[in-house]
Amino acid sequence: MIRILLAEDDDSMRVYLSRALERSGYEVVAVDRGTAAIPLISQERFDLLLTDIVMPEMDGIELAQHVASISPETRVMFITGFAAVTLRAGRLAPEAKVLSKPFHLRDLVLEVDRMFDKNTASELPSS
Repeated sequence: MIRILLAEDDDSMRVYLSRALERSGYEVVAVDRGTAAIPLISQERFDLLLTDIVMPEMDGIELAQHVASISPETRVMFITGFAAVTLRAGRLAPEAKVLSKPFHLRDLVLEVDRMFDKNTASELPSS
């Protein structure tokens, strides 16, 4: 099973994303900040880091750079609501996917499916 480490500081968004990904067949471990993700990535294997970019303590870009040094095989997808931050993320981590908020759950699942060559996403609500 594909394992996703989700770092998202907004409680409702974290729960919402976790449930959608789990319903689509992914195993999700969710944390509320980048610094909470570091010990997990050091101890466990994750196929994808799905991280908000703007978070307290450690932003998602810094987290992704740290993850790349510990677990270079872990893929990265950023989520953000800030256009300027999206541009910065693309420059600093060009191999990472950036998904801009707001997005539909279906779009998120489809992007994750594409990253892992899954054929189709499960039926999800369109919002």
